[in-house]
Amino acid sequence: MNIPDDLMYSEDHQWVRMEEDGLIRVGVTDYAQDALGEVVFVDLPEVDLLIEKGEILGEVESSKSVSEISAPLTARVFEVNDDLELHPMKINDDPYGEGWVCLMNKEDSGPISGLLDADSYRLLLEG
Repeated sequence: MNIPDDLMYSEDHQWVRMEEDGLIRVGVTDYAQDALGEVVFVDLPEVDLLIEKGEILGEVESSKSVSEISAPLTARVFEVNDDLELHPMKINDDPYGEGWVCLMNKEDSGPISGLLDADSYRLLLEG
C-alpha cells in the first residue's frame, strides 16, 4: 500500500498536497482506489464551488460500487482534473499523480487542520 509521507490524509481516504502556489491538490488514496476496484466513471465538482469540509466533493463509480468523495477541508474548487472524464482509470493507475481529482483554494490563510500525517493514516488503516 502506497502512503507517501509528504501528504496529509482524511479519515475518509482522501489525500491533500499543498502546492507551491498555495493551492491544495486533492485526490483519492491508494487504499481507497484499491477498495473501489476498477474505476469506470468520476463525477467531478464544479469549478468555483465553495465546499465545506465533509460535504460531497464528487463521486467515483467502480465495477463494485459508487462512492462519494468527501471534501477533506473547506475550500473553493479552483480546477478539476478534466482528464478523469475520459480516463477515470488514472485513479487506479496513479492515484497520487495523474489521478488527482481537483485543486482547491482556501478562503483563509490559516493552517489546514483535522487531517492525518502519513504515520497516523497508516495506524488508521491498521485499526
